[in-house]
Amino acid sequence: MQQSYVYIMTNKYNTVFYTGVTNNLTRRVYEHKQKLIEGFTKKYNLVKLVYFEEFHHVEDAIASEKKIKGWKRVKKIALIKTINPEWKDLGEAL
Repeated sequence: MQQSYVYIMTNKYNTVFYTGVTNNLTRRVYEHKQKLIEGFTKKYNLVKLVYFEEFHHVEDAIASEKKIKGWKRVKKIALIKTINPEWKDLGEAL
């Protein structure tokens, strides 16, 4: 059993969201911040971690990721505000 995380990254204006899954949140956030990964997060400068949730089973994390990705923007914002009402960069504490 390995811990897994669902996380949401955004830009400095909190206007674009990326939801992902990882088994190493610290490493993955570093990769996003350093723009080491080609694609959506690099293109839109998504370097701010605003939400994450830990799971004991990767299958649960993947299911949560798929659920969140299907949500409208307003519901994603509500989720983020449940743990991060001030929209701080949670990645700074990792």
